Amino acid sequence: MYIVCRQQTMVATTPILRIDLSSQVPVYRQIASGLRILLVGGGLPAGSRLPTTRELAMDLGVHRNTVAEAYRILADEGWLELRRRHGATVLDRRRPASGPEARARWVRRLEGLVAEGLAEGQSVEALASALEAACDALREDRRLAEEA
Repeated sequence: MYIVCRQQTMVATTPILRIDLSSQVPVYRQIASGLRILLVGGGLPAGSRLPTTRELAMDLGVHRNTVAEAYRILADEGWLELRRRHGATVLDRRRPASGPEARARWVRRLEGLVAEGLAEGQSVEALASALEAACDALREDRRLAEEA
């Protein structure tokens, strides 16, 4: 599996992680978010091995500790098992039951993202459309993963 930054090209069937070094979003968050999208969508099934932090850092052109922080975030969320010198392995993570506290945390994060979009000049309609498209893409990814 290869995960690459925007400037590199890969085979279309290989999962791709895009990072934007000029973004205000920290790179470790971009990496964690991109991997989370692949994990939720089934693009990285349980048992898959991710590259070592050193390998992924070299591919993305970032510092190894940046990738390590993203991996730690995902490990804390229960997505990855981290072992020194062996990279990270995707765990079989069951969907947690969503209670009111989890929903409230998610809504606060979503409100923050919407505020960022509005601050960058996006319209409410464009943000709503982008959210719907992202949800549709995740549904399709999950459907395809279940069929495989």
